[in-house]
This record gives sequence, C-alpha cells and structure tokens, in this order.
Amino acid sequence: MTGRPLVRPGFSNRAVGADSRVAVVVITHQRREEVVLALTRLLELPEQPHVVVIDNGSTDGTAAAVRDRFPDVELVASPENLGAVGRNVGVARLDTPFVAFCDDDTWWEPGSLRAAADVLEAHPRLAVVTARILVEPGGTEDPIVPELRDSPVRGADWLPGPALGSFLAGASVLRRDAFTEVGGFSERLWLGGEEELMAADLAAAGWELCYLPTLTAHHEASPARDRHLRRRNGIRNTLWTTWLRRPVRPALRRTLHLLRTVPRDRVTVLALLDAVRGIPWVLKERHVLPPSAEARVAALDAAQRRSTARRYVS
Repeated sequence: MTGRPLVRPGFSNRAVGADSRVAVVVITHQRREEVVLALTRLLELPEQPHVVVIDNGSTDGTAAAVRDRFPDVELVASPENLGAVGRNVGVARLDTPFVAFCDDDTWWEPGSLRAAADVLEAHPRLAVVTARILVEPGGTEDPIVPELRDSPVRGADWLPGPALGSFLAGASVLRRDAFTEVGGFSERLWLGGEEELMAADLAAAGWELCYLPTLTAHHEASPARDRHLRRRNGIRNTLWTTWLRRPVRPALRRTLHLLRTVPRDRVTVLALLDAVRGIPWVLKERHVLPPSAEARVAALDAAQRRSTARRYVS
C-alpha cells in the first residue's frame, strides 16, 4: 500500500472555519468518476476535513486520478479489494477524535461534520451519530429515514436523538476511540451489512448510537455495482451476525424469518452455502450479547420484519 501526506510541504495552516476534530475516510472500487466528484464536494466543505481515500484494488485508474487531481488527499492504494475493512485502514492513519465515513456515491451537507463533532464532544459515551439521508437527484428522504426517526430502541436519557441499534456507515460520524475499541469492521464480513455486528459490539461495550436529523448526507446510488453480490453478502452477513451474537431462540427466530422471506433463487442458495461454510468459525468466535445490548437488538426485530427499506432483493 502507498500513501500521500495530507499537507504539502510549506502549506502552513487551514483556512478560517476549518474543523480539525473530524476527518473523512472514503472507500472506493472501480468508480473513478464517482470518487472524483465525491472528493471535489468533500474538499469544498467549510470544515475542510482531512480526507483519506482507500482505493480497494481498482483497475480503472482511480488511484492515479486521485493522486493527480487531489494532492492534498491522503491516498492508500490497496492491491486488493478490502471491502469495508478499507475503513479500518483509513481510521488507523488518523489521530482526529471523530471520523466521518463517506462512500464514493455519498457526500455530506456543509456544516454537518462540524455539528456532528459538537454533539459527540458534548456526549462522551456517544459513539455514532447517523444523519438524515437524502436520495439524489431530487433530494427526497431515503426510505430508511422514517425507521431511524421512529427507532424503537431505548437508549440513555441524555441522547440528543433517537437511540439506534445499528447505523449506516456512509452516513455516520463515529468516535475514533470507540471504533478502535471494538476492533473496527470484521474482516470476515468484508462488505454488506457489516455495521450491524459493530453496532452490537459497541452496545455491549456500553456505547450509545443515535440518529441526528440535523445532520444531512446525500446519496446518489452508483449504477456501477454488483447487486447480486451485495445481496449474497447481505444475507450471509445477517446470518453470521445473528449466529455470532444473539441468544439461541432469537437467533433461530431471525434465521427462520430470513429463510421464509428471501427470494428463492440461485443468489440466495449461494448466500446460504456461504453462511453454512462459516459455521465452524462462527461457533469458535460466538459470544452472546449481554442482556442490555441484546435488548437493543431485540427491539429492532419487529421493525426489521415490517421494513420496506431492508429487503434482500437484487
């Protein structure tokens, strides 16, 4: 892997209005034009965040485009696709107290990073704040937003917004110490619903997560995606996370519900085979959540069954 320094020699200081408390980690793969646009938007933010880009083994010239067009962006060009673990690599290069994640087809509203840092700074046991997501073009609310706003999870009384049982990485700002305490994203899960396991482990460690409607992230879904692979990984990772952390009865109920509701096709069969092949390591690494954390996860079961935004389709 290779990287570039954030600041050019002789570059003295950031402009007035910059916020050094929060940095941004972007992961990208085979989306050169999208990441160029995302970085252009990030570098126009009034917070002027330190930006780290993890290029996950792209062969379309992504790394060269970032290196040539954005000399003040720190680039890590991975020879392989690390998936969500690329975020771990990015976070490891930072010393800011807070980290915003950004996908190559998402961007942050000006002022949201500063607002997130203010809230996290004011609440030392808050690990994650998740923004309202607007779907572009058009600026309509993502279907997941009502579920975040009406979250059934019960959290601490001091939370500045509704408590969450999980989060969306591309629209969230995290406390770096909490992220590193739970080990970042799982290498086993790679990519696809990887946030759920981390959220459970954060709750088990006594951290809080919440939704903050005063923060805004925009998402314009890239057409350059393998939807079948995403569904395959999503089903597999949901099963693995369930088996790794839930007590036996809730784990069985969620497994049966998933089996009844996923499409009956080749993608699902491959996902189930992937999940079954992982059973030996799941059993070895399984540790059930403590009651307080399990209660948070259990509160989401009914909402997830009713959800129209959490469908395994492709």
